[in-house]
Amino acid sequence: MALRPDEFHAHARSVTDSESRLPLSRMTGWDISPFEPEGLRVAPLRPPVLPEPARHGEDPSDCDSCRNRDEGIWFDDRWRLTRIEGVGVPLVLMLHPRDHFDLTDLPDELAAESGVLSAHIARHIEALPHIARSHVYRIGDGGAHLHIWFFARPEGQAQLYGSWMVIWDDLLPEYPRDAAEADAAIVADALVASYGGSRSATGEQG
Repeated sequence: MALRPDEFHAHARSVTDSESRLPLSRMTGWDISPFEPEGLRVAPLRPPVLPEPARHGEDPSDCDSCRNRDEGIWFDDRWRLTRIEGVGVPLVLMLHPRDHFDLTDLPDELAAESGVLSAHIARHIEALPHIARSHVYRIGDGGAHLHIWFFARPEGQAQLYGSWMVIWDDLLPEYPRDAAEADAAIVADALVASYGGSRSATGEQG
């Protein structure tokens, strides 16, 4: 059984300093870390907050993803794919169910579809010129409506390997919009060809 919130906090505090700061993580010593350990310090560990605050969209009537169910670059009857703007890596896409589901309440049929769709999307991202890898993430702490992230790692950028890439993305200057739009269109068209669906919420191509 997992530790209770107070037990987890006490366990974590057992290795903190007098200001409730944990030691730097092993990851900060990796050569892909965007930060140099010298001068870097961990924020003080705060006590648990219970009950946890509601995530955005816990109420479907107040869910942006539900309101935007017809916005994106690819659609079928149950899913849509969007491009996230203003990012630092070449391409960030997000897969959403068009109806209001989180990962843990997806019906089995949609859960199976999400796996197949994720494989197709990642495959098409990795087929783009100068893209080495597609990182795939589901986190879910900010929003109650399922959203699966796809980050395109640029070829040759070894510092962007692994779990630090999301932080690097936030540090990098904004990637050229025209290039990102063009690559997103290639992925969406390839998804239509390999999986089905369309480039329009109404089923029209274009």
